[in-house]
Amino acid sequence: MTEVDSGDIQERCKNADTAFAIYFYTPICGTCGVAEKMLEVIEATMTALPLYKCNINFAPDLAREWKIESVPCLSLIEAGACSRKVYAMRSVPDLYNVLKPLMNKET
Repeated sequence: MTEVDSGDIQERCKNADTAFAIYFYTPICGTCGVAEKMLEVIEATMTALPLYKCNINFAPDLAREWKIESVPCLSLIEAGACSRKVYAMRSVPDLYNVLKPLMNKET
């Protein structure tokens, strides 16, 4: 996953022609590390889906604007806006099913 900051995210949302996902985390969160490993598996199988990650410590304004309640948080972006937030990273198959509708979805 490519690391992005809040400026990158806002730019990507403004110029979004396809759907994508952003994984918000903090480096000291153990659950975030497990979720990231699962998302790396997803990324390897869904190569056409843009998937980014952002250390929420460096995006406090965006966290407030999007009302991100906790980490890990997977934000699905459609039409340049957050359409859904997922906080429970249960399993690779579960995350695959969450992200599959975004595949090749133009906004």
